[in-house]
Amino acid sequence: MSSEFQKIIEAMKSKDKLDVALVTKAYQYAEETHKDQKRLSGEPYLAHEVATAIQLAELSMDAEAIAAGLLHDAIDDGGIEPKALEAAFGPNTLFMVESVSRLSRLKYRGDEQERHAENLRKLFVAMAKDIRVLIVKLACRLHNVQTLQFVSKEKQERQALETLDIYARLADRLGMGKLKEELEDGAFPFAYPDEYRLTMDVIQSERTSSEVRLEKLSGLLSEKLSEQNIAHELEYRLKGAFSTFRKLVEKEWQLERINDLSALRVIVADVSECYRVLGVIHSLWTPLADTFKDYVATPKPNGYRSLHTVIFTGDGGKAEIQIRSREMHRDAEYGITAHVAYAEAGKPKEGARMVGRSLQWVRQLLDWQQQFAESASSEFLQNLKADFFEHRIFVFTPKGDVIELPEGATPVDFAYAVHTDVGDRTTGAYRNGKYVALSTELTSGDVVEIATKKSGKPTEKWLTFVKTSLAKRRIRQTVEQKRLLKS
Repeated sequence: MSSEFQKIIEAMKSKDKLDVALVTKAYQYAEETHKDQKRLSGEPYLAHEVATAIQLAELSMDAEAIAAGLLHDAIDDGGIEPKALEAAFGPNTLFMVESVSRLSRLKYRGDEQERHAENLRKLFVAMAKDIRVLIVKLACRLHNVQTLQFVSKEKQERQALETLDIYARLADRLGMGKLKEELEDGAFPFAYPDEYRLTMDVIQSERTSSEVRLEKLSGLLSEKLSEQNIAHELEYRLKGAFSTFRKLVEKEWQLERINDLSALRVIVADVSECYRVLGVIHSLWTPLADTFKDYVATPKPNGYRSLHTVIFTGDGGKAEIQIRSREMHRDAEYGITAHVAYAEAGKPKEGARMVGRSLQWVRQLLDWQQQFAESASSEFLQNLKADFFEHRIFVFTPKGDVIELPEGATPVDFAYAVHTDVGDRTTGAYRNGKYVALSTELTSGDVVEIATKKSGKPTEKWLTFVKTSLAKRRIRQTVEQKRLLKS
């Protein structure tokens, strides 16, 4: 076997004989299927299948998913009949291969919106049955993004935009921070080349000073934590290129307003140690007011947990410090793949459905899709992006329940997300205890309370500022009913 095959086996979490045998068989099958094929880069076609499989193995996916990664082009590009694949590898692997194949056929932002919308609808159904379909697709897409320099400029832009708008957002929804950043930073230079160059200039100008500052902080903090007998690991990182670009746009390219272009990360054993570390940090440096975020007590909707604080470094600078346990760190890097529950034979329980908050949005997505089943493809895609694939905020009800919304959402969007009756009867809103206009844009961490009256009714004006398709649809229905009654 080749050295590339050995990399797959070495990366696999399970070294069970049956698992290794299945992946070995899939590799040999893919090798034979694609033996005379080349990629545009000139590499053997198999290189893509192997890269996908290695990524899946590094994500701790099971043998069936890794086999699907090796075989995901066997039907479309290898001419293998689905029945033959099922006979050789079973129905679970076939389901993943066929589902990923359907996605590979779609075009984005072209004349085939109907086909694109239909394939996305199929993806969502497949995800609900087996979330591994999406993870295999994300691993496949990552290697495609990493080799975009070998395809036409038209395809570069199309795939890069699709990656940023759809697949990176899906990785974020799964809590897979490392993969999300790799997808974004791989696609960014091809989607927005001018903005990429400007962003990289900023990053390069800040890199040296940031690294020197964080190295100094790291040494002092490590010394103090050791004095307190707190076992720890320290690492520092610069924000990804695309995340940096988004932050620069948000802050109008004013660097002095950005606190987290770089961050020091402290990894400890458990939750109690996280708060001990926070106390040590705040005893050493002055925290910047209103920047502390406790994602341990209140995790993000995708399951992300960590303590974030911004401190004055004493040399005129600021630095963000993130504190998390080893479990939180694994979750932040690998998201849902850190929690897939497998039976002894390696077969995912219940089709690898995930429980808890991290996949609640998949169920919401299916419910949403049913509501918009009759929508035209262009409307479906537009609403889909607005409601699920744009960057998210999370706000709270007065009881502490988390409501997830797209950026730019207003109290009216919040009200309809709580319940359509609440939205319909909204007369006012309080954000963090202060009365605000219904058109006010909410931000993550806001506590929102909606004032209602039985006589309250949506107005046509609301359509000028609401963000979510659910709110827009309900408001239009009510406004139209009013018109019909008047006529």
